[in-house]
Amino acid sequence: MRVAPEGTAAQDFLAGNRLQLLNSGGEYFPALIAAIDAARHEVHLEAYIFADDTTGRRVAAALARAALRGVAARVLVDGFGAREFAAGLGASLATDGVEVMTYRPEVGQRQFRRYRLRRLHRKLVVIDGSTAFVGGINVLDDFDGGKSESARFDFAVRIEGPLAAQVHATMRHVWRLVRWASLGHRPPAPGPLPVAPVIRGTTEAALMIRDNLSHRRDIENAYLEAINGARRQIVISSAYFLPGRGFRKALLTAAQRGVSVKLLLQGRSDHILFHYATMSLYDRLLSAGVRVFEYEKAYLHAKVAAIDGDWATVGSSNIDPFSLLLAREANVVVRDTAFAGQLLGSLEAAIGSAASEIRPEDQRHRSWLVRLASAAAYGLVRILIGVTRYGGKHYAD
Repeated sequence: MRVAPEGTAAQDFLAGNRLQLLNSGGEYFPALIAAIDAARHEVHLEAYIFADDTTGRRVAAALARAALRGVAARVLVDGFGAREFAAGLGASLATDGVEVMTYRPEVGQRQFRRYRLRRLHRKLVVIDGSTAFVGGINVLDDFDGGKSESARFDFAVRIEGPLAAQVHATMRHVWRLVRWASLGHRPPAPGPLPVAPVIRGTTEAALMIRDNLSHRRDIENAYLEAINGARRQIVISSAYFLPGRGFRKALLTAAQRGVSVKLLLQGRSDHILFHYATMSLYDRLLSAGVRVFEYEKAYLHAKVAAIDGDWATVGSSNIDPFSLLLAREANVVVRDTAFAGQLLGSLEAAIGSAASEIRPEDQRHRSWLVRLASAAAYGLVRILIGVTRYGGKHYAD
């Protein structure tokens, strides 16, 4: 099988994969650490956040063990999300032989530049070129440093099969770009993938990435294609939900043609600006028949969807302008009834036990102050997107 190079069109679906849905850090980190401990040749990890907490130190210890036994271990973190990593855990890992690099490091108190918003938001790991992890889970404690009694709601996917090779290829490409930027000269092209893709299962899946070149709208277009083709049910969970005009129209149109549309969003917000901006969309969504639920048990960090019982996506991309227009993101899109059904079951369970539905009467009873704050927050986000000059009319009403 030929691995499509970075910069081509949206990835095709590949058959022959075995996928395992991992619900939150309680399932993800044990699987990740076990895979790192079993690595024989290479471990490659990308993270937006790599915290110096109990979980971060456990993952770092596994990476150090791998390097000390001769495994090539590489870690790439974002310069904003993990801005303290290089001087802390990263320095310790480098001493143990792990290669550590930072994507767009923050240096001093520089004035605003739009390129600083182009972050590495992906959460990817590849072990020995044959096992991959893709999702939305950062390397940090699942219980928010003890501030939450319940685990952060999030997902990842363990992948074995041909799709793991594509995850490996995109990680090697970005690693090479960052090395080029760090060293000031073009590094040698990477050699062939060390492991030939092997059939591991029967699931069809595709890797969708978002960058600023040839993949600017691949993830969004994958969503839109599935939403526009939906006939029965759409369930989307997104930590930050502020879609553009085309995405909103697709959801409203689906609901108006009789599709059950449910959104599971944050109730406990860690970014109040986005929370209030999202609330400004509720009236229009509810009036079209879209049902909105706010997750209240803990922080919601998921970026997933299940549509019509046979299509699903899990990844790092929120449905907001910064994910869809600026950051480097990665999602897996899956065509499989068992996988989609499992994800749907998790989402429905969360809606039924840990979320509150926002009803039209709730909106009518919101105070004028809340409505004013929502409108102001939405306007401010639009201004920020205008400053970047990436959104254009895409995020206009």
